[in-house]
Amino acid sequence: MSTGEVRPPSPADPEAWNAYLAEGNATQPRKRVAADVLIRDESGRVLLVKPTYKPGWDLPGGMAEANEPPHEAAMRELVEELGLELALGGLLVVDWAPPHGPWDDQLCFIFDGGVLDGVRADELRPRDAELSDASFVTAADAQALLRPRLARRLDVAIRALAAGLPEYLYDGTSYSPMAHGF
Repeated sequence: MSTGEVRPPSPADPEAWNAYLAEGNATQPRKRVAADVLIRDESGRVLLVKPTYKPGWDLPGGMAEANEPPHEAAMRELVEELGLELALGGLLVVDWAPPHGPWDDQLCFIFDGGVLDGVRADELRPRDAELSDASFVTAADAQALLRPRLARRLDVAIRALAAGLPEYLYDGTSYSPMAHGF
């Protein structure tokens, strides 16, 4: 070790070791995390919501808060925005979205929200000011209503649900190391 180089503390000193790790953690990048849910009605239509704070339609869900697991963020958003309590099924999609506009990169999750029976589906309404509408639409209609990246993500989520296998996406497309130069 050269003169002037600082040695990390010993893990045998838990207080000093944790302070050292916290300092390193503070300099690490943070990721934005979105957690959405694929919910269907008995006819196989998918639930879309219309946010008031941005144009267009979206899947139900939203942004995770600091240190909140993605599945808990999705469940919290469903309760807050739709008054809907669900036990989520499995993970369908993880999509890495690159920086765009003013936004840093983001990890986007889609979980299986299952099928709502006719009564629950018919009674579903926005419960807070973040949504102006909620509607079940065919997958084809959803493709026309959603932003292109989200439309691709939904298409893959539907495919993953049928296959029973989650899929990792790179900017809304199936990840292939060769296709992405890795």
